[in-house]
Amino acid sequence: MTVETREFTGGRSLRGTTSVPGDKSISHRALLLAALAEGTSTIRGLSGGDDVVRTRRAVTALGAQISEVEDTVTVVGGRSRLVAPAETIDLGNSGTGMRLLTGVVAGITGTSRLTGDDSLRSRPMDRVAAPLSDMGASVVGVGEQCLPPLTISGTTLVGIDYQPPMASAQVKGAILFAGLDADGDTVVREPVATRAHTEEMLAESGADVSVAAWGDGRVVRVRRSILRPVDRTVPGDPSQAAFWAVAGVVVPGSRLTIDHVHLGAERIGFALVLQRMGADLVIGSTGGSTGPITVAHSPLRGTTVEAAEIPSLDEVPILAVAAMVADGPTRFRDVGELRVKESDRLEGTVRLVRAFGGTAEVDGDDLVVGGATVPVAGAVDADGDHRMAMAAAVAATACGGGTSTVHGWESVATSYPGFADTLDRLTGGPT
Repeated sequence: MTVETREFTGGRSLRGTTSVPGDKSISHRALLLAALAEGTSTIRGLSGGDDVVRTRRAVTALGAQISEVEDTVTVVGGRSRLVAPAETIDLGNSGTGMRLLTGVVAGITGTSRLTGDDSLRSRPMDRVAAPLSDMGASVVGVGEQCLPPLTISGTTLVGIDYQPPMASAQVKGAILFAGLDADGDTVVREPVATRAHTEEMLAESGADVSVAAWGDGRVVRVRRSILRPVDRTVPGDPSQAAFWAVAGVVVPGSRLTIDHVHLGAERIGFALVLQRMGADLVIGSTGGSTGPITVAHSPLRGTTVEAAEIPSLDEVPILAVAAMVADGPTRFRDVGELRVKESDRLEGTVRLVRAFGGTAEVDGDDLVVGGATVPVAGAVDADGDHRMAMAAAVAATACGGGTSTVHGWESVATSYPGFADTLDRLTGGPT
């Protein structure tokens, strides 16, 4: 992929209403569940980012039939259609796609091979390999961390009772997908509740699944199930909405609304953190699980953010941009897992904050952002990470003037190809 450098000009407020791409997490799961369901499913509003495109290609490689008319994707699936693919499946930059797909193919007889780009090949897959091996599958990767490429030998599986060592909706999802065709109960115990898309969507598909509270987390149990096809509409991605929410709060003169955002409890932690920091932010409601988020420029104060408030940690880089301009320091606690995302987001976030004149440091597994910064134009290398690139674009827009440079902008295509065009529209002109 060609490395792209993009410039952003500060001092332009954001005004108006926008929407965000279909939720990536839901899009991946919708495609995989449709492949497993017996019959024809329809999906509207799928994310158009490269990550989800890769999962779509993977579903086709497994034997499901996919067609598309305008915004509606039709998937003809069923267990009897699915086979281990003859060719290696390339998942690009998508860790979610790889981990969830590993759970699916663990129950498909034969050998499946999964790979990805340089970034994905550096991400640990031992966290799914270990429980799937306990279930009877063979998952082989590179080294102790089981780095991709992966070779998965599918087989008849047995259920397990498993507590992941880290909060991970991807690990939970992989185990539950495998449990759909396993003998006995498959149980995942979460000390910290992660996004509930897998279990909620399994229930909608007719799976024998149950959920119970367990301290601050939950216990999810699934049994062998035949899934029915479902018509789904994918709501807007709250992780993408977070960029506009922070932009609206930190860029002087801004006021905007983000429409049709998924408002699941585990997905809007970033908005609750911003409210606690003093943001003029209102989470709306349409009577269901989606609604608008309205924000306006407002002064912020520093706070302490616990990892459990943002279980995926996806919104930490953009919240660090808000923390940079807040009155007083902000500490993000127990966020060491950021080191093994698409890039080392822990060190990357420190570099980003410093590039725009702020202060930040890593303290063990904590990230500390000094606050009280008047952002100045700078240059950031996104290191092939879409979230770092978009966070840098927001920080650049918050500068009072001057032009900032973001290297590695091509990475944004994995999740939000139209981000720069939307920023142009909301600021009233090209960046």
